[in-house]
Amino acid sequence: MATPQNHRPDRHPDHDELRERWAGALLAVRRRDVSPDEVPSPYAYAEDLLARWAEPHRRYHTTGHLIAVLDRIELLAPHCEDPGELATATLAAWFHDAVYRPDRSTNEERSARLAERALTEAGVPAERAAEVARLIRLTAGHDPAPGDRAGEVLCDADLAVLAAGPREYAAYAAAVREEYAFVPDDAFRTGRADVLRHLLALPALFRTRHGRENWERAARRNLTTELELLTAGSADAAG
Repeated sequence: MATPQNHRPDRHPDHDELRERWAGALLAVRRRDVSPDEVPSPYAYAEDLLARWAEPHRRYHTTGHLIAVLDRIELLAPHCEDPGELATATLAAWFHDAVYRPDRSTNEERSARLAERALTEAGVPAERAAEVARLIRLTAGHDPAPGDRAGEVLCDADLAVLAAGPREYAAYAAAVREEYAFVPDDAFRTGRADVLRHLLALPALFRTRHGRENWERAARRNLTTELELLTAGSADAAG
């Protein structure tokens, strides 16, 4: 007997709920003049996106990360004055790591192009699709311009893991290392340290009020601690 579709062992436990969350987000912004018969089912896009997030080479950038970012966007919703900003940030969250290969530096750009193409095909206005793509590109540096509320919400939601408790942060750092298992230790320490220094050099890691008040201090403490450990590891290896 075939396994029922919603009980497939390779599917995330929240698969069906995520399908509905995606459908709701897409239908909320689709052009009103589009007939359902003129575009693919929203669930077809959901299945494609969820398959991407569940790729076997992922260790941190998984469905769990997608869920966390979506949940944090809902938490940060008051930062968006216009409901359209929140809707755009939500769609960008779905696509922001849809293309993810740790051995490439073009993931954000490829994810942005995928989003713009797919959303336009799905009946989303071209201007909205282009804005989603712009937000995705912001996640390459996490440095939105002041007043870019949708960008601030997306970037804060993506970086919120940096403010996790010690155990969760250690698990995050270990998962990132697993994704880059093909990189030798010395090269990984150098590259990871550069990323941490870039983040620590930002005037503020978080741009929303909630992020500044609840996440900034813990995130900087975690980043500084990880950087110190990486630096110590490099010194030990050199010695």
